[in-house]
Amino acid sequence: MLRPSLTTARRALFLALLAPVAASPTVEAQAPTFALEVEGGPVWQSYNDVEIPNDGSATRFSLSDLVGSGPEWTGRVYLSWWLTERSSIRLLYAPFTLVGTGTPEQGISFAGATYDAGTPLEATYTFNSYRASYRWRWHAGERSALWVGFTAKIRDATVALSQAGTASRKDNVGFVPLLHVAGLWRPLPTLALSLDADALAGGPGRAVDAAVKVAYDVDGRWSVSAGYRTVEGGADVEEVYSFAWLNYAVVGVSWRW
Repeated sequence: MLRPSLTTARRALFLALLAPVAASPTVEAQAPTFALEVEGGPVWQSYNDVEIPNDGSATRFSLSDLVGSGPEWTGRVYLSWWLTERSSIRLLYAPFTLVGTGTPEQGISFAGATYDAGTPLEATYTFNSYRASYRWRWHAGERSALWVGFTAKIRDATVALSQAGTASRKDNVGFVPLLHVAGLWRPLPTLALSLDADALAGGPGRAVDAAVKVAYDVDGRWSVSAGYRTVEGGADVEEVYSFAWLNYAVVGVSWRW
């Protein structure tokens, strides 16, 4: 009976040690741990109505009528972190500032100051949003998925007017809790239709931020997308009346690692 040579035995041992490594998935095949998405595009105002203070002493006027409906250009950044296969945390930074000049047809009383009709008036509207969302994958099929969760939002808002040496402003920073829902459907392996929304209504105000997008996977790490986003909401309290509806045409790019 022939015995295997020492070289043959070494080869067999090397292949045995290599087998688990060769069988393990590559980095590209594994689910990502992080994802960075950048989105941007033009935005139009459907309405933007303001009265400050909201106690009968000020004028309720339309910022969109005063400075025009747009478009303005804006963007946002998402950073996602998968804690497990089914749960993740997503951070959002979404700045938005609109600055324009218009001529009011009637006098405006705003935040303790009075502005004359027929004289150019500069308006600034800022609505920056900082959010942290917890998302849990409730459903996962061969072509579809559904996530639910909740979002903690910090709202950093400013409305300011100035005219011929007169200026006044109202700053408002506050916390807003929101519900989160998202869905995805893949008609093709590299093509996805998604719906993503943070929203809540009740009491003196409401907030909705929702998007419908189509995404194409360039490879296992990169994808590009395009779609429509709507942001609507505001508050009706004694301190302030402010409701706006913004409509976005967006394009984006996402990188997963």
